Amino acid sequence: MAVLTDASRSKTRTGDRKPEKKTRAKKYNKREAIAGYLFISPWIIGFLVFTLGAMLYSLFISFSNYNLATNSASPAGFDNYSELFNDPKVALSLGNTLFYAVMAVPLEIIFALLLALLLNWVGRGAGVFRTIYYLPKMTPAVATASIFLLLLNGNTGAINRFLALFGIEGPQWLIDPNWVKPSIVLMTLWGVSGTMVIFLAALKNVPQDLYEAASLDGAGPIRKFFTITIPMISPAIFFNVVVLTIAALQVFDQAYLLFWRDQTNASPDSSLFYGVYLFQQAFRQFNFGFAAAMAWLLFVIILLITLVQVKVSNRLVYYEGDK
Repeated sequence: MAVLTDASRSKTRTGDRKPEKKTRAKKYNKREAIAGYLFISPWIIGFLVFTLGAMLYSLFISFSNYNLATNSASPAGFDNYSELFNDPKVALSLGNTLFYAVMAVPLEIIFALLLALLLNWVGRGAGVFRTIYYLPKMTPAVATASIFLLLLNGNTGAINRFLALFGIEGPQWLIDPNWVKPSIVLMTLWGVSGTMVIFLAALKNVPQDLYEAASLDGAGPIRKFFTITIPMISPAIFFNVVVLTIAALQVFDQAYLLFWRDQTNASPDSSLFYGVYLFQQAFRQFNFGFAAAMAWLLFVIILLITLVQVKVSNRLVYYEGDK
């Protein structure tokens, strides 16, 4: 009986300790969570005020006629959204933007991947080249636009002079409507180094034993690239495609600085991008309600395109943890 009594007491004591440990663990986890939220509270406040708050306010403005001078708004219903389908420049600017995105994003991916492959192949001294290639990303957009205004000059530009050495007559990059978008794409490729760094990091993480096994099987460099490198870095490719697509649909700096900063109407219609026209409506025409409606239309378009990309990626992107 004494043995049973001692055993029962020990069980009771251990049973009492388990709830105490659970309580302490909950308190510790709660303190950890509170500390974590305190550390990220500046970001949370900034997001709520400057991002989510601004988005909700722009949604309110899109259903009204907003007057900046008096800071007042009168209800407009869906008039601003119906005007989106009646204004021909909305369709024109949206078409220019989509065409630019289709042309720019694949070229950025290919160019950035080629640079990353070169840096990965160099090995020793890659840090110096990586720094040199990343410098254009640090250059202010205004300075870059000034450089490309000189490079792309149809008569005295360096690009056309270089083409003339091979007997090729260069186009009027900044005047000919057929070459306006390619000129903006060239300026965009100048700052592709951020994408290159992501690709370089992905290439560094590809297991070398896969290449060794492929070499034993007689696979050449091209076969290795398409059967090993591309599948293993497919998450990085998918990430860059999504990010670059969003950036291309919001393109503003390149088109504005090359064609629209002097506030004249001499610029060709092929250079009127969605972001530029939105800026004109908001800060030149002061039609904030219509500009807010344009912004929300662009948000919906980007959301739909991103959802399609995510859906397609489920079949094309390889993750190591997947079955």
